[in-house]
Amino acid sequence: MTGDVPGTPGDVLTLIGSGSATTRSDLARITGLARSTISQRVDALIERGLVEEAHAGDSTGGRPPRQLRLHTEDHAVAGVDLGATHCRIALMDLTGQVIAEAEDPIRVAEGPVTVLDHVDRRVRELLDRAGRPYAALRAMGVGVPGPVEFATGRPNNPPIMPGWNGYPIPDHFATMSLVDNDVNVMALGEHRNAFPMVRHLLFVKVGTGIGCGIVADGGLHRGAQGSAGDIGHIRVSGHDDVTCHCGNSACLEAVAGGHALARRLTELGLAAETGSDVVALVQKGSTPALRLVREAGRVIGEVLAGLVNFFNPEVIVIGGVLARVHEHLMAGIRETVYQRSLPLATHELVIVPSRTGVDAAALGAGTLAIEHYLAPDNINRIVTC
Repeated sequence: MTGDVPGTPGDVLTLIGSGSATTRSDLARITGLARSTISQRVDALIERGLVEEAHAGDSTGGRPPRQLRLHTEDHAVAGVDLGATHCRIALMDLTGQVIAEAEDPIRVAEGPVTVLDHVDRRVRELLDRAGRPYAALRAMGVGVPGPVEFATGRPNNPPIMPGWNGYPIPDHFATMSLVDNDVNVMALGEHRNAFPMVRHLLFVKVGTGIGCGIVADGGLHRGAQGSAGDIGHIRVSGHDDVTCHCGNSACLEAVAGGHALARRLTELGLAAETGSDVVALVQKGSTPALRLVREAGRVIGEVLAGLVNFFNPEVIVIGGVLARVHEHLMAGIRETVYQRSLPLATHELVIVPSRTGVDAAALGAGTLAIEHYLAPDNINRIVTC
């Protein structure tokens, strides 16, 4: 329960939404509150359109049983995944069910006004498609490909987002909006949809760059300024001649990121500009591409071995564009992690490719919006206003 007084309307809604309580009797038993107080809480939630109560089935005597559940029909959230060259949007109800979705090619380098105007239009179109008014949109979550100050939703010197530094993304939308780094929302989407019972998880995105989302004790860990998990700039051994765009040398993403691999393949005479081109070459059986991806896995594994010893996760999930050839990438990762990490930290460790795939960020951004909107403190404000 939250706050000093147990059983607030927000607490009651949390119990209903999680399935821990499906009747008023359940709520009274779990919270210890009087039935009259429970009735006041539930009636307030019903009045605000957050909860509905319906007959559950036949009665064995007395009144027919009535069950409580979230009222989802008049509510929606949007999860937005902004990549360097794409925009994916998932319109979801309050249970996390996707009710409409869209994907469009758009370059984030076109700037915040152009890109966010596009997002706003597409969200409105998806609401129309789902038969819901814009007023039904309760919150938006937005994942962007760069560091973000989570408290303000402002990007912080994102290298592939020119013109976005310090831009107040939440102010661009009429509804409450939360903005986070893309790998953080990927980690959240993967955890909630594929590994909900896991308490400690790392989601490693291997794309143009390399980043890590951290789920610690079931929640996202962002660090003091929101830069936790920026493993792409950890120094790796044996690559002092490789310069990173950050100004340092031997950074992980400058050695093993998709752009770095594409550059090395180009030097070998193979046409490759992006991580997707590297994937295509691997899928065609290119020996140099296969070798470089396997080597990249070993280098990534070197960094992850240190993280395993330090953080002791239960699961490491590998996502991003290079995860499409995960059998080659992960062979190198597993080889190094299991060789260099402590046996106590690895004997139950699972290293797997992403199960949510390209939908991870949009689902995670939507989940971020849902969990913020349904947070007890926010629900208490809604009910009392």
